[in-house]
Amino acid sequence: MKADTSALFGSDYHRTILDAMPCPVFVVEEDVRILDFNTAASAILNEDRKIVLRQRAGDVLHCIHSLETPEGCGHAVACTECPIRNSVNRALLGETPPRQTVKMELLLKQGEAVEALFLITVAPLTFENIPMAVVILEDIREISLLRQMLPICANCKQVRDDTNYWQSVESYLSSHLEIDCSHSLCPDCAKKLFPEYASGISDENNRLGR
Repeated sequence: MKADTSALFGSDYHRTILDAMPCPVFVVEEDVRILDFNTAASAILNEDRKIVLRQRAGDVLHCIHSLETPEGCGHAVACTECPIRNSVNRALLGETPPRQTVKMELLLKQGEAVEALFLITVAPLTFENIPMAVVILEDIREISLLRQMLPICANCKQVRDDTNYWQSVESYLSSHLEIDCSHSLCPDCAKKLFPEYASGISDENNRLGR
């Protein structure tokens, strides 16, 4: 049974909210078929909007596994382990799956194949008693690259950025990833710097979960 989504997806209010989201967002139904998507999602698609709608996500995103069988997305051996498909299946059952990372090879509009790393969030959505799912893809390639290639001084522990400027780890995380750091002392440093208070500091850290 197909839902008549014209009332939901035809409103200017819905379109404004969806397109305001900076990450690619898809609304999908059974078999991960796309009912709607936002402007950010259009940037990673290689097809006209009319062609994309009702197609399976792996087919229009040109996932390499969708090309392994004539049936396309959902039919390759690897599809049984697909985080997106499995999360959507759980959402269609009314569950809220945990956020996961998924690596995909995508074909851009220019014909260039790129490897993408997404953090996926999938949430259930019901419209006119028809189960659907909202799929949000957050590009985390930059964060992953930072984890792999972060240059840090072996002595003072300052971090070098891409302009060859050295700064504290706290400043680097704040300026590049908008992460604020809280400070504490590990047990070894507490014993070394404040031996008379080490026990109390350790107990306080444990209480705060640090």
